[in-house]
Amino acid sequence: MSLRAKSNIDAVVFDMDGLMFNTELLYPRVSQELLRRRGFDLTTDLTNSMMGRPARDAFRIMIEWHQLADTPDNLAEESDEIFVKILDQDLAPMPGLMALLDALEQAEMPKGVATSSGRPMAERILGTYAILPRLKFLLCGSDVENGKPNPEIYLLAAEKMGVAPERMLVLEDSHTGSRAAIAAGAYVVATPGDHSRHHDFSGAQFVADTLADPRIYEVLGIAREI
Repeated sequence: MSLRAKSNIDAVVFDMDGLMFNTELLYPRVSQELLRRRGFDLTTDLTNSMMGRPARDAFRIMIEWHQLADTPDNLAEESDEIFVKILDQDLAPMPGLMALLDALEQAEMPKGVATSSGRPMAERILGTYAILPRLKFLLCGSDVENGKPNPEIYLLAAEKMGVAPERMLVLEDSHTGSRAAIAAGAYVVATPGDHSRHHDFSGAQFVADTLADPRIYEVLGIAREI
């Protein structure tokens, strides 16, 4: 058992896509296929504009970007069909995730997930690695009126945790998600992957290398197994 040192943090909330799992590296393949079928290519600018947003908001951006005749709903349905095939082959946890979850449990610190993804897909992804039963809650894009970068989902997360937002550590990989958590008043640690290292994380407490970054453990006052 690891003993928890003094900390101003009482709970941890994870984003999911690109933070817990490599899905932000997989989603562009889905978007590329959607656009290929319609005679377009996926650009980095469009990818960045869509990243971190609820699916239908992201697809609205895609529709406006290329003046598509589709609706967000039919793109979402087609996207899920493509994505499931990719998930079965290539889904993987991000570096440091499983060790951090174990350490939080040893310290008896509650944890939840606040993602822009839809609930069926989020439950499928988290269920692949049996993480869902380990969480205090799972909040999805459909649980709020306003998606990230609006702070609503993180204000709701703090309420569900029963803590003040400033005593809740939020781990986010994108500028959109970080803006939401910062606006909610949470203690935000940006943890970008290769897909988002160029994002602007102004307002975050610091930018971690990975979820194994010792500074995360230090802030939480929990032991990190080497």
